[in-house]
Amino acid sequence: MKPVIGPAPDKAGLWLAFGHGHQGFTLGPATGELLAQMMDGEEPAVDMAPFRVDRF
Repeated sequence: MKPVIGPAPDKAGLWLAFGHGHQGFTLGPATGELLAQMMDGEEPAVDMAPFRVDRF
């Protein structure tokens, strides 16, 4: 139940935010904020390493 959040490997400009399961509605605003921080080149408020797509 750990979502994938971050850039898609080998697909410039494509960002991912999925896999929230039944908590998507409540986690959506936080995910949006973190994704916006990453897209703007800012340091996210949370360590995003556990949410990277390449963890699989």
